[in-house]
Amino acid sequence: MSRSTRTRPVRRSRTRRVGESAFGVLLVARTGLMGLLALLLLVAGVWTSWQTAQYAMLVKARGRGVMTVSACAGERCTGPYVPSAGEGRRLAKVSVAEAAADKGARVEVTVKPGTAQAVRTGVAGVLHAWVPFAGSLLLAALVVAGGMRLRRTAWAMGLLGAVLLGAAFAAL
Repeated sequence: MSRSTRTRPVRRSRTRRVGESAFGVLLVARTGLMGLLALLLLVAGVWTSWQTAQYAMLVKARGRGVMTVSACAGERCTGPYVPSAGEGRRLAKVSVAEAAADKGARVEVTVKPGTAQAVRTGVAGVLHAWVPFAGSLLLAALVVAGGMRLRRTAWAMGLLGAVLLGAAFAAL
């Protein structure tokens, strides 16, 4: 080969190489920070949902029964509670989230131990309990798409959150 056909690499200045390295570090730092933010949003959504979902999903016979909705005010509905199993006691007034029932309806619930707050059980109750997680999925999808540039992952997270919200709305 002759010298004229061979190309030599162009040597960049030290300043330019340092600048390119710094830009790469900034890109990695941005991606890592956005990943931590998305993870924080998801953990907060699970934490918030689990405070209600554990009663709707895991409590078996203890504390389960039927509540008849007698009045609704603000964000809560109240009514008398009758346990379905031999364990437990009748309560004159327990409260459940307003979105969980209409006035006069009989709703299967579980009572949180030591309180007069009830949580709806069954599929509708479980879906309603996981609504905060669905919202955190939607928010985290925006962070993943905008900050991390992972559009397919963001679409999957956003669609999962929207489906969970839609299912909770349809079940109630």
